Amino acid sequence: MTGTDPRRLPVIVGVADLSRGSATTPPTPAEPLDLVDDAVRRALTDTGAARLVNAVSRVDAVRTTSWRYDDLPGLLARRHGWTLRTSSTTTVGGHWPVALLNAVADGIADGSDDVALVVGGEAQASLRALGKAGRDPVEAGWTAEPGGPPAFDPEDLGSAAMQRAGILAPVQIYPLFENARAHALGLTADRARAESADLYARFSGVAAEHPVAWNPGVRTADRIASVTPDNRAVSDAYPLSMNAMPFVDQAAAVVVCSLQTARDAGVPEDRVVHVWGGAGASDTPDVVLRSSFQHSPALASVIDRLGVAGPPALVDAYSCFPIVPKLLLAQLQSIGAAEDLLPTLLGGHSFFGGPLSSYSLHGIAEAVRRLRRDRTAGPALVHANGGYLTHQHVVLLGTEPHPEGRLGDGGVVTVAPAAADVATDHRGPVTVLTAATTYGRAGTPDATLVIAETADGRRVAGRTTAAEAWPDALSLVGRTIDVADEGGVLTVRPA
Repeated sequence: MTGTDPRRLPVIVGVADLSRGSATTPPTPAEPLDLVDDAVRRALTDTGAARLVNAVSRVDAVRTTSWRYDDLPGLLARRHGWTLRTSSTTTVGGHWPVALLNAVADGIADGSDDVALVVGGEAQASLRALGKAGRDPVEAGWTAEPGGPPAFDPEDLGSAAMQRAGILAPVQIYPLFENARAHALGLTADRARAESADLYARFSGVAAEHPVAWNPGVRTADRIASVTPDNRAVSDAYPLSMNAMPFVDQAAAVVVCSLQTARDAGVPEDRVVHVWGGAGASDTPDVVLRSSFQHSPALASVIDRLGVAGPPALVDAYSCFPIVPKLLLAQLQSIGAAEDLLPTLLGGHSFFGGPLSSYSLHGIAEAVRRLRRDRTAGPALVHANGGYLTHQHVVLLGTEPHPEGRLGDGGVVTVAPAAADVATDHRGPVTVLTAATTYGRAGTPDATLVIAETADGRRVAGRTTAAEAWPDALSLVGRTIDVADEGGVLTVRPA
């Protein structure tokens, strides 16, 4: 994407993010709208240009999950007196902050928009605190019109094959990718878990230095990897400290405009960060029919299509579970990144905090701050992941205009699913493509989840009973076994 009018180059001129409370300090309950509005006011102040405060004409909001707003941009506009030409609220998905930034940047580059905000926030900690106290959020003053308590979305249930198999939750699905990757690399379960723990120990060191982190403090790899009463097993791949922490009160906002608008408004040059461009790709949302479980074709697509000659200097990966930054790191190493590159600016969902769909908006804010502090440090890449390694988006930021104009492309590439049918109630041999065991709060296995393939290429998916769960599901991957499938419940026997 080249040929943009230099005056229309999209730039970030204001950022802010915040948290109220922490993992050890319960928050005073706050509505998500108020958290987001606070971030907006701070981001506008961060521009250093008072003229931009009343010039906002576009607001795009990442979906808030802890509370439903039918029109969050409209609520913000009424508070600030803006007349919006463009506004939107996304569906649920961690890819949206980066996808929105790329869309806003394209709109500014082509002249459709001028001064825009991308916003997001969650108050899951406040919602939980109110629930424990027996208080109704509406009675506590939370906005109920338009909006109200979060609604159930049938689309969140997953495909019919996923529902039948009982493979639906992130804590079930991400370990399936982790174990497939470990098998492909020849890693034992202990070695794969140690690799994740080493990475997350380094992540915790980053979160320990971040003023907005919800769960700061340096953790050792041994502490992260060890199953203990306060670090229970959630799956065979991940104890609790490797899982996202969604019960946070955090919000972020980013101000974007054209380079000429920034200069006309008097934004100091050292506040300006250029949005070089980005790319997006989506895999099939039906996990049972993924073409690969050991890597992400969608992630490979976005890195390839971004068109950079070498690796970025600063990287923030979406880090809900270790498999996601591991896969990003592998893609970046394929274009020359160092093996010891640490792919986080925040510290990951476990330690920085996991404000659901808006996590990567904090990554964008931090990337801007890093580039401002050292204008020779870039470029910075922010990655966002949505669904179950389904939607992948990246954006590249720099302190100067890119000599080739805008990078990447505005489209979203769709990765084809495996050309396979789903076999139900199958009895007989299958080859295991991936498997994972989930654990209950008592520390005993709940089930082993299996996705496998028949000799004629059909997919089989299901779960065992707790009594027949395999503590080391990784040992099943790649093996041919006999299964008896009854309504998605599997009996598994060695072939």
